[in-house]
Amino acid sequence: MTWMRVEEMEKKMQKCAEDPKERMTTPQADGFFMPGEYEPHDGCIIVWPQRPGSWSFGAVAACEAFTAVIKAIAASEKVYVICGAKHFAVAQEYLAGIANVELVAMETDDSWARDIGPTFVVCDGAQGRELRGVNWRFNAWGGDVDGLYPDYEQDDAFAEKFAEYYGAALYDAVPFVLEGGSIHCDGEGTALVTEACLLSAGRNPDLSKEQIEQKLKTYLGVEKVLWIPRGIYNDETNEHVDNVCAFIRPGEVVLAWTDNEADPQYALSKASLDALEQLTDAKGRKIIVHKLPVPAVPVCITEDEVAGFDFVEGEDMREAGERLAASYVNFYFSNDSVVVPAFGGENAASDALAAEILAKLCPERKVVQIPARAILTGGGNIHCITQQIPKGVCL
Repeated sequence: MTWMRVEEMEKKMQKCAEDPKERMTTPQADGFFMPGEYEPHDGCIIVWPQRPGSWSFGAVAACEAFTAVIKAIAASEKVYVICGAKHFAVAQEYLAGIANVELVAMETDDSWARDIGPTFVVCDGAQGRELRGVNWRFNAWGGDVDGLYPDYEQDDAFAEKFAEYYGAALYDAVPFVLEGGSIHCDGEGTALVTEACLLSAGRNPDLSKEQIEQKLKTYLGVEKVLWIPRGIYNDETNEHVDNVCAFIRPGEVVLAWTDNEADPQYALSKASLDALEQLTDAKGRKIIVHKLPVPAVPVCITEDEVAGFDFVEGEDMREAGERLAASYVNFYFSNDSVVVPAFGGENAASDALAAEILAKLCPERKVVQIPARAILTGGGNIHCITQQIPKGVCL
């Protein structure tokens, strides 16, 4: 045990009173928790597309898609667009005239704000709802085991840099490896994850499932973790939960689904449905599951699209004909909308059906669909490129 002299303790207590960062232990210990994504936001983080191995043909199509997403979200909340020096002028041109956007000069390795940004947690107190961030270890979805690119130091450093920029105190969960896309929370004590991702060999192999669950409780401030077995077929993130299942309100989720038993997605979704039907949340509620069909026609990358990438040594490479992990669950709740990917072409009817289902499930929001194939070919979709900043004050 370490002893502290009385005068040292008094100084420490005074410093804690003056600086909230000095009082920080863990979110759970301090009463902080991750709110639901459908709760009010103060803003959203998006990182401008620039990596040649993710965004083909100079990222032209990706820039157009990102701009459409930014415009849709900026209609009801501020968007912080992060961009490296090399592409800053290009981003300025695309974003000219869009209100409620702040372009921030900051370097990253790629553009997956959900996975590299801080996870924000809140606590309701005498001065209102206080906002802080959580910094996880990022290793490009698997590090030396099955990571997708070899150099990710700037991505790993991003959460800390943005929290400092924004003025948010930061809890440091390092060396625990986690990405924002691998968790969903209901804001009432429940987290949702997939076993395929969180138990993968490239993340935290020295920790048991029970130890990983305790880390989630400690840093997300939740009481219960719901584990479902699988995600979306061929999802290169080891099947992030945000591509397959998401809370739309406490006690209710949407689950990516197909009725086609010959589709490899069927077995994955059925396994997760079976699990969800046996689970209750932290409040003891049975989970209500709404099926959200995946695109009827598998979305596969073409030879022309593959030709536009410029891969570096050690980077995961795409192959023509490869099935992409297309899902309408990969949407973003803005303050007034559900911003949902559309895939077009043979899946125009699937796009319309997804919009219809989400409009019925979220009547308080409008559904905004964004042509998102250019984001999907990069490896993710709208939820993956966004990270919400919940409403709150930084003390």
